[in-house]
Formats: sequence, structure tokens, C-alpha cells
Amino acid sequence: MIPFQMTQFLAQWAATTIALWATSHMFAGVKFESAGALVVSALLLGFANTLIKPLLVLLTLPITFLTFGIFLLVINGAVLMLVSYLVKGFYVSSLGTAILASIVTSIISFLIKTALVGEIVISSTSSKGPWI
Repeated sequence: MIPFQMTQFLAQWAATTIALWATSHMFAGVKFESAGALVVSALLLGFANTLIKPLLVLLTLPITFLTFGIFLLVINGAVLMLVSYLVKGFYVSSLGTAILASIVTSIISFLIKTALVGEIVISSTSSKGPWI
């Protein structure tokens, strides 16, 4: 039997892979040369979002506050561009394309993971409040 955390990880990886594939068909500026590049890109994007993105968010906190959070879209695009730079066979044409692609990828990934796993828990607090 596969542990719950592994199931969650595999579901997220599958959802991100499918979302990146769909995004590459929606945007001419996002291309994959092979299925291997697609799968590795999805895995690396997950690691980058877990390890690098929080650091970038922390470092750019002042500008994020000044733009009321809109600068987070630029960070998401920059992380996608970083992954395209690191993975041979994955290309993103510009930062603007990366920003739009990251928005679409996030939405598609969320919808797919919701369909795969079922309910997405956003908060673990009870209806009576977090202190009870």
C-alpha cells in the first residue's frame, strides 16, 4: 500500500505534468521537445516551488506589498523560466509568456488534482475556530 504522502506527491506530479502539457498546446511560446523533458520539468517545477519560490517571496516581500501581491505572478513566471533554463528540451520564449503560462498551469493543475484526489483541504481549522 502506498503511503498517503506519496499518493499526494504522485497526484500533484501527474497534475502538473498534464497541466504543463496542456499549457504547451495553448501557448506558442511554451515548447517541449520530448515527453521526458515534460516529466522532468514537472518534477523540477514542484521542487522549485517548494524550495526556491519561498525564498524569492521572502526577498521580494516589500515590492509584493507595494503591488498588493501582484508581483507574485512575476515570481511564478520567473520560477517557470528558471525551470526552462535548467531542463534541456523545455523552452519558454519570454517572461510575459511564462507569467501567463504559470497562471494557466496553476489553474489546470488545481482542477486536475481536485478531480484525482477529491476534496482539496485549504484549512485544517474547525468550524468553531482555530483555537478549539
